[in-house]
Amino acid sequence: MTLCITSVFIVVSIVAAARSTWSPCGLSMLSTITPVSERAKGNSYRMTSAWFVVGATVGGACLGAAMAIFAIAARSLHPSAATLGLLALGVTLVAVVSDAGVIGIRLPYHRRQVNERWLDQYRAWVYGAGFGWQIGCGVATYITSAAVYVMIALGTVTASPWTALLVASGFGLLRGLAVLLTHRVRNPAELRAFHRRFAASAPTVGRVVVVTELAGALALLATAHSWAAVALAVIAALVTAIGFVIARERGHLAAPTCPLPPTDDRAKQPTARQGPPVSTTAI
Repeated sequence: MTLCITSVFIVVSIVAAARSTWSPCGLSMLSTITPVSERAKGNSYRMTSAWFVVGATVGGACLGAAMAIFAIAARSLHPSAATLGLLALGVTLVAVVSDAGVIGIRLPYHRRQVNERWLDQYRAWVYGAGFGWQIGCGVATYITSAAVYVMIALGTVTASPWTALLVASGFGLLRGLAVLLTHRVRNPAELRAFHRRFAASAPTVGRVVVVTELAGALALLATAHSWAAVALAVIAALVTAIGFVIARERGHLAAPTCPLPPTDDRAKQPTARQGPPVSTTAI
């Protein structure tokens, strides 16, 4: 059972990191630290992005340290493997229902922006590492998928502090490496084209996350060998099915979306009421 929980934990952390790149913060980072923007500031894109990756990895390690403490606390309670499996299955099923959105109820998502003034007030390595840390720790900025919550919960349920620390550090590293996706962009037109293509793929990525969470839940169910786990899965399936039917009749089914970048050449200034356009740092 422990091996299954750990495997699901690793896979969920990967999809959580990937999905976060399609969040408002991920899209903004892909327009803030680019070869175009860093060249305009007289900075080295390679150095700034390297600091960003380092900061994100450290941020993931900080999250992992907190998860390690939770894992130690869980281990001190001496829970049975069946109990751990049931908890893991429960949180994963909740994430499936939340991210699928078929019953109209989602887990509360954290919304926060970093201070874009850092770009003008600090050196490149400071805002690179600082932004990276906030991105990598996973909970300091926008959370748009329940997969992040599941990752934290599964890290605790593994009852293995070293596993929690290592996987969370990998989560931060993956979030940081996403900034390199624009390394071939050479002008604003290419940047806008990249963001249109990238944002257009968001619904597909959202479905992949739900499918991955569902596959993890099925794997946990298969190894649980517990009537309680079966009952939990049946209840979740019934709630999801009923919600799907109701949403379909009301026409409320919609795939997850991400904001598209502006289509004109003029830079748009961020405001407190606007969503994050391509040129902002709403993270």
